[in-house]
Amino acid sequence: MPPRPLTALLLAPFAAAAVPVTVQLRGPGDQPLAGAAVAVEVKGRTGRTSTAKAEMGQRNRQFTPQVLIVQTGTAVAFPNFDTVRHHVYSFSPIKVIDIKLYSGTPAEPIVFDKPGVAALGCNIHDRMSAHVVVVDTPTFARTDAQGQASFDLPPGEHVVKAWHAGQKSPTLQAVKLDVPAAGGTSVLTLAE
Repeated sequence: MPPRPLTALLLAPFAAAAVPVTVQLRGPGDQPLAGAAVAVEVKGRTGRTSTAKAEMGQRNRQFTPQVLIVQTGTAVAFPNFDTVRHHVYSFSPIKVIDIKLYSGTPAEPIVFDKPGVAALGCNIHDRMSAHVVVVDTPTFARTDAQGQASFDLPPGEHVVKAWHAGQKSPTLQAVKLDVPAAGGTSVLTLAE
């Protein structure tokens, strides 16, 4: 049997300790929050990346996806798949964007280097809007129709940060998450 790489030996205890956890996000009226961004900050996991890439496309005069979740430091490309030109912008505090009228793909992706929520629009097509949610963890997902997202997490106390398009604030809400040794489902209610 060949020797295992040192990284596999170092990560083996962490991977073996992970348990399946489902996080369900609910709004103040107890309704499930579908399409919400949910990120879990686990102690010992890095918060930034310098190699991740993502894409916020434009198809049929809409941004795709409507909510893009990325780790801090991710380079996001903005390809235009439409036959019309778009002018993508954001005035959000975490990233100001101004990609003038273009078709195809701009030469340089935009690096999102601060956590938070960036609202996007198109100066030409007012009904086009989307959000880029930037989180300081590699552990994130978008909730399904039941407001659920599944993760493999180590038991213990973690912090969940969440955001959904219906809330008034562009700030991610933080909620404590206690993961039992057996895993399971945790229902978290967001304030707005």
